[in-house]
Amino acid sequence: MTADGFQMLLEGAWITVWISLLAIALGVPLGLLFSLIRVSRLPVLSQIITLYVSVGRATPLITLVLFLFVALPAIGLDIDKYTASVLTLTLNTASFNTEIWRSTYLSFPKSQIEAAQAMGMTRGLYFRRIMLPQMFYTALPALLNEMTFLIKASPAIAVVGIVDLTRVTNRIASQTYEPLPPIIIAGVIYMLSIGSLVRLQRVLEDRRKRYASA
Repeated sequence: MTADGFQMLLEGAWITVWISLLAIALGVPLGLLFSLIRVSRLPVLSQIITLYVSVGRATPLITLVLFLFVALPAIGLDIDKYTASVLTLTLNTASFNTEIWRSTYLSFPKSQIEAAQAMGMTRGLYFRRIMLPQMFYTALPALLNEMTFLIKASPAIAVVGIVDLTRVTNRIASQTYEPLPPIIIAGVIYMLSIGSLVRLQRVLEDRRKRYASA
């Protein structure tokens, strides 16, 4: 494979990385917000979020990105392919992150909440200072695991014309009639990206176990 082909792969990898990272940066706090709505005493909003989570987790990414890219302009909401891609990955990962945050919230020790209330702390104050830091550390391994799934699912955005790593790989293979070299390089790039998250997840789990046993 030529140097130009390798450069194309790197550019495709960069597009995959920045779209995925932007979706993660938006999806994690959005999932936290939705999880708080789910456990709140707002039945209508809670049911809406529950429906969103169910639909989001069950809808294939290709279907969602095509809907956003094709159906929304049909009703007057024009969005470009990059916005559609980021929005698709964000909505998808947020639906999974909502359940991660919700389970973490529900498993939080009630004794700590009661102690904070006995000290006169407001609900918002003890959530920010006590609950949220612990919830984040507890949920982080699961959030990182979801991030790896998001990166592996990101090639679905190529269906709307995003020249990501997978699309570049297919293009080089069709032009050179030598599919193996670009596929191997693309596979290595994906493995390095996902492997770094898996490694970080293991480190965090080991630390959590040590703190739990201390």
